[in-house]
Amino acid sequence: MSEVYFSNLRAKNRNESKIAKLARLFDAAGFSKLIKEGDLTAVKIHFGEEGNDAFIPPFLTAKIVEKIKECKAKPFITDSNTLYLGKRHNAVDHAELAIKHGYDYAVVGAPIIIADGLNSENTIEVQIDKKHFKKAIISGAIAKADSMVVLSHFKGHRTAGFGGAIKNLGMGCAPHIGKMQQHSARPFVNEKCIGCGACVKVCPASAITIKNKKSTIDSGKCIGCSECISACPVCAIELDWETDLSEFVERLAEYAYASVKNKPSAYINFVMNVTPECDCKGWSDAPIVADIGILASTDPVALDQACFDLVKKAKPMENSCASNCKEGEDKFKGMRKETLGELQLEYGEKIGLGSRKYKIIEV
Repeated sequence: MSEVYFSNLRAKNRNESKIAKLARLFDAAGFSKLIKEGDLTAVKIHFGEEGNDAFIPPFLTAKIVEKIKECKAKPFITDSNTLYLGKRHNAVDHAELAIKHGYDYAVVGAPIIIADGLNSENTIEVQIDKKHFKKAIISGAIAKADSMVVLSHFKGHRTAGFGGAIKNLGMGCAPHIGKMQQHSARPFVNEKCIGCGACVKVCPASAITIKNKKSTIDSGKCIGCSECISACPVCAIELDWETDLSEFVERLAEYAYASVKNKPSAYINFVMNVTPECDCKGWSDAPIVADIGILASTDPVALDQACFDLVKKAKPMENSCASNCKEGEDKFKGMRKETLGELQLEYGEKIGLGSRKYKIIEV
């Protein structure tokens, strides 16, 4: 049974601030034992897409950097370039957006290193011998890091169900080619299409064309990033959920396994601003539950399981995407009945990424 450390968000004095609680969580979870003197320690973060405001605030990340430096290690802030065409598709735009969102050295106290290089060419193969992959392709700077602290904003996700530590590892530590390998799901156009061309503009693979005033997707070119689904104003693009989604989630978990294979790693999830969508979106919808707390563990599966259970138990927020759900109901499936969020946990445990059994230790 894995230990998951929890701090609520109540505060009556400075010693109960989020920053102070983060430091205590770091110590209680024993993270300093994982990070050795001289380690090049990756701090895996999601900087948020332009227009998004739900990402982890840089001043909280700064406290983790400070704690890593106390271990006499050398932290760097990192993420991988995105597959979709946004402000994080290449390292230059990615770093500029990170700074715009407050991830400047003067704020966080550590340099930004985009893990997969300028155009996602810095990659390393990791042998894992799992069901879907014998080898996974991981972003170079993450693969070469001596240790890693993974900071994840726990929230919903359109295809994975929810995004926590496993999603942050699996997709976030993969370069373009690794992301393409995971995206097994392929979209198709239904009868609602109005031929507006919104999907054409966002497709990074130029796989969509307008023919006879309707969108057509070339499955041979499609890389499965699902950006067209979000862009469509009339919900005319769908995924073949039954045949594709379970494989996608399993591939995601295998990549998560590869990203931390033989690497001392610590995990912190922020169950705050639990939005319906990933921070890759250029907006942040209303949270589906009230802020719950911050959790830490050396087990990413147990950590995500605990966060999932807390959100499930919580009362849904009125006027949110989950307002029709009930306390004790899976909010993520309530918003998107096709999703298989719990499969992340089930399959992650099966392949040895962690355990679903946990005990909460309040800090």
